[in-house]
Order: sequence, then structure tokens, then C-alpha cells
Amino acid sequence: MAKVNFENLRIYQLSEKLADQIWKSVSRWDGFAKDTVGKQLVRAADSIGANIAEGSGRGSNPDYRRFLRIARGSLYETLHWLRRAYRRKFLTAKETSELRSIISELSPTLNAYLRSVSKSAASSKTVA
Repeated sequence: MAKVNFENLRIYQLSEKLADQIWKSVSRWDGFAKDTVGKQLVRAADSIGANIAEGSGRGSNPDYRRFLRIARGSLYETLHWLRRAYRRKFLTAKETSELRSIISELSPTLNAYLRSVSKSAASSKTVA
């Protein structure tokens, strides 16, 4: 597996943007909202980029793909907590729309990147 500089990956940059915007919103919530939905939402969003970074440092394609799948799961978890936050009126429609816009770019980009890593692993097996 070729060494990947995760900081240059679009999926990582989008995950940082999403996590930072979520942090900014949640930091304004009251104590109860922060302790319940807020912490879950922040952790899920932070986990996306953390798993992309950790997977890139593992050194094997199977590990990298596994961590990218975990990042995708964290993205879906983030979407769940985003829905809860909106329905409980912790986030405005505008904030939710802005966050969903990042998610709508990140989700297919992450899936495409995972497919490309999987294809690269499959083609290296047939060459060897």
C-alpha cells in the first residue's frame, strides 16, 4: 500500500469542515443539550476524520478499507444525531441545511474513495 497523506484527501478536509461546524454550533447549546445530543454529535463527527487518519497510517489495504468503512459508519451516525438535534430544536433549519450540504458532498466522495482503494487492492492481487 502506498503511503497516503490523509491531510491532502478531500474526504478528510470535508470531515474536518463538518466537525468544526458542528463544534461551533454545539458550543452554544445549554448544558443538558450539550451533555446529551451535543456530545454524541461531536464525537460522531470527529470520528469520521479520526478513522480516515488512523486507517491511512495502518500500512495495509485491508486495514485502510476497514477504517474507511468505520468512518462511513460515523458519518451515518452523525446524520442520525443531526436529525435528533434538529427535531429537538437545538439546530435551526439553516444550520441543519449547511451541515447537510457538507454531508451530501462527503458521503458520495467517501464511498467513491473506498471503492477506489478496494479496486487498487484487488488489482494489486491480480498483478502479484
